[in-house]
Amino acid sequence: MATPVYFGIRHHGPGCARALRSALQELDPDLVLIEGPVEAEPLLSWAGHADMKPPVALLIYDSAKPSSSIFYPVAEYSPEWQALRWAHPRQVPVRLIDMPAAITLGLQQEAEELAKRAAEAMVAALDDEQSQAAAPPEEEAGEDVSADAESADVEAAATNNEDAEEPEAETGFFQDGFELLAEAAGFDDHELWWEHEIERRGGNSLELFEGIREAMTALRAEAPPAAGREAQREAYMRRAVRTAVQDGYQRIAVICGAWHVPALLEKVSAKADQETIREVQQRLPRLKVEVAWVPWTNQRLSWRSGYGAGVEAPGWYQHLWISPEQASIRWLTESARLLRDEDLDAPPASVIEAVRLAESLASLRDLRAPGLAELREATRSVLCHGHGEPIALIRERLEIGRGLGAVPAEAPALPVQRDFEAQVKALRLKKSDGIVELDLDLRKELDLQRSKFLHRLLVLQVPWASRPPVSGGKSGTFHEFWSLLWKPEIEVSLIEASLWGQTIVTAAAGSLAAKAREANLSQLTGLLDQAILADLSAATESLLEAVEAQAVAAADLDMLMKALPPLARVARYGSVRGVQSLRLEPILQGLFERSLVGLLPACGSLDDAAAALRLVSLQEVEEAIGILDRQDWREELLGVWDRLKDVDSIHGLLRGYACRALLEGGVLDTEKLETLAALALSPILPPAAATAWVEGLLRGSAVLVLHQDGLWRALDTWLAQLDADTFRELLPLLRRAFAQFEKPARRTMGEKVKTLRSAVPAGRSPVELALDLERANRVLPILATLLGAPKHG
Repeated sequence: MATPVYFGIRHHGPGCARALRSALQELDPDLVLIEGPVEAEPLLSWAGHADMKPPVALLIYDSAKPSSSIFYPVAEYSPEWQALRWAHPRQVPVRLIDMPAAITLGLQQEAEELAKRAAEAMVAALDDEQSQAAAPPEEEAGEDVSADAESADVEAAATNNEDAEEPEAETGFFQDGFELLAEAAGFDDHELWWEHEIERRGGNSLELFEGIREAMTALRAEAPPAAGREAQREAYMRRAVRTAVQDGYQRIAVICGAWHVPALLEKVSAKADQETIREVQQRLPRLKVEVAWVPWTNQRLSWRSGYGAGVEAPGWYQHLWISPEQASIRWLTESARLLRDEDLDAPPASVIEAVRLAESLASLRDLRAPGLAELREATRSVLCHGHGEPIALIRERLEIGRGLGAVPAEAPALPVQRDFEAQVKALRLKKSDGIVELDLDLRKELDLQRSKFLHRLLVLQVPWASRPPVSGGKSGTFHEFWSLLWKPEIEVSLIEASLWGQTIVTAAAGSLAAKAREANLSQLTGLLDQAILADLSAATESLLEAVEAQAVAAADLDMLMKALPPLARVARYGSVRGVQSLRLEPILQGLFERSLVGLLPACGSLDDAAAALRLVSLQEVEEAIGILDRQDWREELLGVWDRLKDVDSIHGLLRGYACRALLEGGVLDTEKLETLAALALSPILPPAAATAWVEGLLRGSAVLVLHQDGLWRALDTWLAQLDADTFRELLPLLRRAFAQFEKPARRTMGEKVKTLRSAVPAGRSPVELALDLERANRVLPILATLLGAPKHG
């Protein structure tokens, strides 16, 4: 009888993959068995297709409940993928031997239902306790066992379903056991131990897998017996191996996770395995599942999905697969090239120095070759000069990488992709590598449906459609302008969207629901705006309830103000999409009133950063007023600006902007502005404070300030009085203040200053202050004392 050969692998391991190919070449099996869900077996032939390029993943989902799904990703360096690529051209049959995904999905749904029932029972029990506490004394003796009975039912269900979820005990022991092996070998990290001892080991391939089997056997001998889903999976795999032997195959290669090898070699009767399998099959409903290949990304390879495998640095493992020889030199060369592409200094001499440092670190740590940890340290010290930003760039671009897989067009598609393609066709939209401009009239049904679809894509961050700024032409409530540009990354975004649902509508709603759970008030109002534009009715209702709840409790002033614009847009334009604004009016009124109460004290004693943030928040209030066209709100805010402009403890940025707002609102006349400018730019004030005032005043359109001759004379005089060192210190701040204006506006301002300077008559001060003599006479004696001037009788 045939004796199967077992290959314990790491699911994403370049060393394991290379050793496995070599071992398969030596063994030349007539059947390959791979750990994987049996439903995916019909799609394995696609692995040999010329257009199939990893990273890719098998997606398996419940056809009746598409949101219930599992991904099984593989990279080029995954041993399972290399086994498929070895077997396909040789026409060696391949079977998948893991527990059916239908069982896995059934266990997940069963656990979700159990958790739901437990939560409902807890709520019922709490309600019962409250009702008993409020009941009259004579009723307290009465016995209501409904909640207790329900709790007992849930407890019984939990007992019967103790295997529904992946047991934590095995997972914890698995990690702890690997830590012990790593520690025995002198490593602090079991991931690092596995990389150096397994992934980067050369020599005889069959001996490597024999060593893995012995190590796993030692660990399993000390581990608690397999139970729950782990025991069920291993029973399925043992049964599949028995079936292969009974079918007459002689050279059988069994490829599975290293942890499972001892269990598959264990002498367990076929009857015992069948009982384990029958128990879970009888308990769970029979699910119909669908399977599809989907493109994957390096970023997603680090996720623990499907069989629980993940890679911290997919790009590094891809590098080890492609460049097993001289991996360190080539890695550091790629790092230097990346830095140079970003205009950072990384000369060849630094690469040589970094290689030497990495090799020295490996030698000190008794390693056969530098690993990723040593290369990181060498890169940070030599190529990045200790700076964190270049290291982050290397982490993103190289360690993780931007690998994108591809699936043949004729392969089975993901549900959300099918839905996307169907809607694109139904809405008569074009996918093009050039920009396609759309002018949508929301009074037309087709354009309205297009708008909803494109807004749903924005919610899902699918980068096909964008909304360009509108300048002139048509604009208003019933018009939307869009630009469409097709990019390959859109396919990846659709795959990401499938995490939230299997159609565009359900995915968009699921994405908003997930974001809402972590959102504050201002973020919630933004999400509500998106939900209404995308016509996601279920999400809209839940978001409205969340906004109402948080609007009452929120106390953060900036959050209150930032929540206003998106809520104002919903109230103003929601009627176009059938949304009633009456429910929003009291929320808006409350937010506005609470934003203004206590605003003056909240604007005092702010540093530069805090003042800039507070100004952004106040501009949000102005935006909301403009959207709603609320004249009463505008007058209230102008009153706040009027009081704020004269308070010395208020940051100059806010006082300067207050003057601008009052000027735009017609409250501040030219003469008063000149006086305020002269005071704000007085030589006795710190130059930085004066600069902040100028920056605040210049926020907005250049047209308004261009016609204020007195202001420009005050600015000119102030700058002329600055000494050279102070001017150099303030120059970056002044450039920032004027940088918001377009070049023509800045040129006009320069000409304005020249004209004003030449127009000032000789002997006349550019700025004449209106002095309050009575007030000045009260200050002069104090100044005389401070300056030590002689007193006059």
